[in-house]
Amino acid sequence: MAQKLWEKSVQVNEEIERFTVGHDREMDLYLAKHDIIGSMAHITMLESIGLLSKNELRQLLDELKLIYASAESGEFQIEDGVEDVHSQVELMLTRRLGDIGKKIHSGRSRNDQVLLDLKLFTRAQIKEVAEDVERLFHVLIRQSERYKNILMPGYTHLQIAMPSSFGLWFGAYAESLVDDMQFLQAAFKTCNRNPLGSAAGYGSSFPLNRTMTTELLGFDSMNYNVVYAQMGRGKTERNVAFALATIAGTVSKLAYDACLFNSQNFGFVRLPDECTTGSSIMPHKKNPDVFELVRAKCNKLQSLPQQIMMIANNLPSGYFRDLQIIKEVFLPAFQELKDCLQMTAFIVGEMKVNEHILDDDKYQLIFSVEEVNRLVREGIPFRDAYKKVGLDIEADLFSHDKQVRHTHEGSIGNLCNQEIERLMKQVMDGFHFHKMELRKRLCWINNHFLMSIFDFAGQPAPGNTGRDRKFQ
Repeated sequence: MAQKLWEKSVQVNEEIERFTVGHDREMDLYLAKHDIIGSMAHITMLESIGLLSKNELRQLLDELKLIYASAESGEFQIEDGVEDVHSQVELMLTRRLGDIGKKIHSGRSRNDQVLLDLKLFTRAQIKEVAEDVERLFHVLIRQSERYKNILMPGYTHLQIAMPSSFGLWFGAYAESLVDDMQFLQAAFKTCNRNPLGSAAGYGSSFPLNRTMTTELLGFDSMNYNVVYAQMGRGKTERNVAFALATIAGTVSKLAYDACLFNSQNFGFVRLPDECTTGSSIMPHKKNPDVFELVRAKCNKLQSLPQQIMMIANNLPSGYFRDLQIIKEVFLPAFQELKDCLQMTAFIVGEMKVNEHILDDDKYQLIFSVEEVNRLVREGIPFRDAYKKVGLDIEADLFSHDKQVRHTHEGSIGNLCNQEIERLMKQVMDGFHFHKMELRKRLCWINNHFLMSIFDFAGQPAPGNTGRDRKFQ
């Protein structure tokens, strides 16, 4: 069994180890690639301050790239008896390089190491979520434009209310996603600050160059105060969880509408047969199971901020093992949301609408406000017009014109979809995801420019591998 990084003369009790490690070996596989990238940046900085030789750095980078490749292919595993990904990577380096492998942890703690891993993982996942949201957004806008002239009833209190349109319905969810992305962008900015170098939460007596690792890893800035860097554990995840929950709230509501509108009693939309499921006893059934599962998954995601908040609640400053549990609910949440976004985009894009809903007499009263407005345009005071139409309805004398004359911004006749698209573009541009692309980044090291060997995903830059890299 591998020795713990902290183990000295007393071996830990097996049951204690089982309990304290928990699901960390499983959860840390989410972080493996990012842990390796962080180590690459850290040892590059260690060489620049004289704690590693150029030759040692080359050897470490060569081995880390091989370990990264195994993580990328899914072959990387954390062995039994090894507590976490940090320990596994150091163990592999030590087995292959001997004492050189033992040097990579200089000036670093697993506390700031996991902080870094989480931030690198999270910002990469935010980028993917943002891309999936943007794809769903454009599907909604296309459907809004496609069906912009098809009327449908609008509801308040689940009672028929006023005329609406499929242009408004699809477009409403598109604009909701724009606001959701504002939350995601704020969360991205919070997690795009470098905690590396804060060590256990109190810094190091080594002359660490935190600016260098910040630039190498493509962060906007760093968590300057080393105590706050550690205090950010849990807070960053909670902020991101709020953003994910906001997106999930929009998608859940859309899924509920789709289930309702697809039912025979409404019959507003029709889902493709291949996107529905059947019943084992009722041969006529075409169930919207995908939207039901999307709704449930998104409702679960909306509980994520509360789960994180309760785990981290009432902790004083400094590191505590409680924070380990956050990974179990936080790390898998991204894939769950991405699955929901992708499924929703696919089915919404295939959805067909009923173009003759308002031919049904039961919807005639939705035109009552249109009749009130017609009377107002003829010079009758609004309250008198309202009363007249109300009395006509009670006396079963109401007649109506089905023409809808809405022209103001954001109404049936003026959807403002182009303006909504501009808003989304502004939000997406505000993420500055290109700063994560480190392939062409030049970093100042020991008064010489050096091409980074990383892009945001940790791939070597073209023609600049660790094996032939020249350190000046």
